[in-house]
Amino acid sequence: MFTYEFLQNYWWFIISLLGGLLVLLMFVQGANSMILLVGATEREKQLMVNSTGRKWEFTFTTLVTFGGAFFASFPLFYSTSFGGAYWVWVLILITFVFQAVSYEFQNKTGNLIGKTAFRIFLTINGFLAPLLVGTAVGTFFSGSPFTVDKAAAGDSLSPVISTWDSPWHGLEAVANPWNVGFGLMVLTLAICLGILYMLNNIDDESLAKKLRAHLLVFGIAFVVMFLNSVFWLLTKSGFAVDADGRVFIEQYKYLHNFLAMPWVLATFIVGTVLVLAGLVWTLACRKFRRGIWLSGAGTVLAVMSVFLVAGLNGTSYYPSVTDLQSSLTLANSCSSEFTLRTMAYVSIAIPFVLAYIVYAWRAMDRKSLTSQELEETDHKY
Repeated sequence: MFTYEFLQNYWWFIISLLGGLLVLLMFVQGANSMILLVGATEREKQLMVNSTGRKWEFTFTTLVTFGGAFFASFPLFYSTSFGGAYWVWVLILITFVFQAVSYEFQNKTGNLIGKTAFRIFLTINGFLAPLLVGTAVGTFFSGSPFTVDKAAAGDSLSPVISTWDSPWHGLEAVANPWNVGFGLMVLTLAICLGILYMLNNIDDESLAKKLRAHLLVFGIAFVVMFLNSVFWLLTKSGFAVDADGRVFIEQYKYLHNFLAMPWVLATFIVGTVLVLAGLVWTLACRKFRRGIWLSGAGTVLAVMSVFLVAGLNGTSYYPSVTDLQSSLTLANSCSSEFTLRTMAYVSIAIPFVLAYIVYAWRAMDRKSLTSQELEETDHKY
């Protein structure tokens, strides 16, 4: 039978995998951020919007699944972060509402504000969503100002276990330049993935030329932000947990985690190489259009590895800078053993869901999108 500790680690792996898939699927946001920057004509803008319009539900569904899995497996994180740092999560959700409304209503009869306004909303979602998500993930390593008092559960009919110790309720993360650097890394990666996806999905030579030019710029920006974030991660002190559950500061903690878990380090290196291979190969060979598959697979592996390093090997994945012992770990923030075990049985269906997503994806992308197809179809965004 699975032990309680194994189930905690298993569900952190699932969370890490979902995090990797979410960042990959943010290619939709990355592509949207390019609509007004790259699209010079109405035809080009329509091609870009309809290219991502076929996939935006995948990103939103994965975001909801990521949040739901966190709630079910590590409810104390959900109540602490979503209940305390709520301004960050509210802003993220608002930008996704902008996205959904913009896709569905920009071509509706009676649109009083025009297509351009809705495309501006898509662009806002394209820039803000990856930036805010990346900045929020940065707090997994830098810490957040909160206090947890589990003894308060019996104090009243409406107990408050977690207290956020900043009036900014999550926005204080933006004041940490390393968090913002993490967010910029996710943003530039999302833009690169969005460009790679459109190069693979859209059959238009003039648009492809512009996209490749921007891929070079944002590819260099991503490499710079990636090196900046990796340097910070490997050289900073981390939040370690001893055998008794006491949290303490350990120098080079995340570097030690990589070295202590060589399989995670190998996954991170392979993922990084694949991301860079997709970018370089696409830039070096103008006929190569499948960079999204290399960089996309690499993104899932690299991001998953970062999440694993944040929580495994005796590490606090959500540290508190107000009260060190309030920091959340896999052991002190998880659901009951019965809940984790029951959900583990249900998770057997995950491969089948992923297989369906792959099937649906291939069915929608079997043919590249062209201007002629947009003229002939009635279903367009």
